[in-house]
Amino acid sequence: MRVAIVGATGAVGHELMQVLEQSQQRGSLKIDELQLYASPRSAGKTLPFGGQDLTVQVTPEGPIDADIVLASAGGSVSLALAHQWASEGAIVIDNSSAFRYDADVPLVVPEVNGPEALKHKGIIANPNCTTAIAVVAVAPIHRKYGVKRMIVSTYQATSGAGQKGMDELLAETHKVLHGQQASHQEFVHPIPFNVIPHIDAFQDNGYTKEEMKVAWETHKILGDDSIKVSCTAVRIPTLRTHSEAITLELEHPATPDEIRELLSSAPGVEVRDNPGGKLYPMPLTASGKYDVEVGRIRQSLVFDGGIDLFVAGDQLLKGAALNAVQIAEYLQEHGAIKQKAGV
Repeated sequence: MRVAIVGATGAVGHELMQVLEQSQQRGSLKIDELQLYASPRSAGKTLPFGGQDLTVQVTPEGPIDADIVLASAGGSVSLALAHQWASEGAIVIDNSSAFRYDADVPLVVPEVNGPEALKHKGIIANPNCTTAIAVVAVAPIHRKYGVKRMIVSTYQATSGAGQKGMDELLAETHKVLHGQQASHQEFVHPIPFNVIPHIDAFQDNGYTKEEMKVAWETHKILGDDSIKVSCTAVRIPTLRTHSEAITLELEHPATPDEIRELLSSAPGVEVRDNPGGKLYPMPLTASGKYDVEVGRIRQSLVFDGGIDLFVAGDQLLKGAALNAVQIAEYLQEHGAIKQKAGV
């Protein structure tokens, strides 16, 4: 099988290469050829994969001769070129927001709605990282107890803004620690020792687009527009892993013990919930981890029979690269990748 990465030199691109290598080592994906693409300024660089150094090429403006294209080059690039990449049979798994709300494009988290991936017409969308992390924990609860209302407060790492976001956190924190004034470019305010309740553009309803993505995408992934979702998205000065406090009002009341038991066997979830032992989800423990950590599970004091919980998930992995590779694995497992003759 031939796989291509578009945006190979970015933060998610690097994670994609590592996740692909681990997938191949596990025997989940057998990759015969990996093609790397990026912008002209990155062309000619070499990146290691499987004991070889692979050369980065300029992103094509026409078909990509591969079976799977993992795209992480930004929405404008995908919007302009993804249909061309897929025009000769490649399946594009797109990590941008370009196609998430297109009715003809599946929006997929394999643990939640994997079969939707099989309905693709050449392009499959990866969700927003915040949504992907949330629905891994919320979907099993919704299936069993029914979620009526979902209130989310997020604590999002700087890597949500890509490699430049992480670089800005490190550089500007260094300035502050050495008595200098912090500046900002990737964020709307200086990020060191600060939290910023502003991610993406504000909409007419007072919510940011990042916050509305959680509502829109939760509806699409869970297949239920009746769930009322409210989100407040906040950027915090950490490098990676998004954390989220989630409150759920349920159709059928549930106890914390019932939720713990349910989530303990849910795919993609690690229950980390022992407050007495100081055990709960944190970026420090969730970073680099495939599973989403879930803890602080308790009865809601607002909604009768409702549940409060806290989740932490590595948004460069489950929120981006890992989820994309898991979609490819799901397609292969279900015989949905038609490799080209001679490959």
